[in-house]
Amino acid sequence: MTDPIADYLTRLRNALKANHRVVEIPASNLKKEITKVLFEKGYITNYKFEDEGPQGSIKIALKYLPGSNEPAIRNLRRVSRPGLRKYAGAGELPRVINGLGIAIVSTSRGVMTDKEARQQHVGGEVLCYVY
Repeated sequence: MTDPIADYLTRLRNALKANHRVVEIPASNLKKEITKVLFEKGYITNYKFEDEGPQGSIKIALKYLPGSNEPAIRNLRRVSRPGLRKYAGAGELPRVINGLGIAIVSTSRGVMTDKEARQQHVGGEVLCYVY
């Protein structure tokens, strides 16, 4: 697999379209950090890291709007990819849907949202957009 983050986002996207409640994804440190950001911002209900096997896995409980099968995540889009990395400075970080969505950024201080990176005045690699 050449792009594990794109695989992570695709597994989430497919599980949401199929109205699954839980999705299991192979783990890595970067994927764990992205999962924590999604949980903190309320896009997923819960998560659990399992250390079975050589790689381990992440079990993610997906979040749906109350009273419907409408997922909390409307769109996941990969921005920086192995063939074309996208970096942004603290002042050039993108605003997703005028601040309604989030951009997940990998910085020197860890993985965080675009708003947190702006507050801490750090830039980095823009991994994906979530809204």
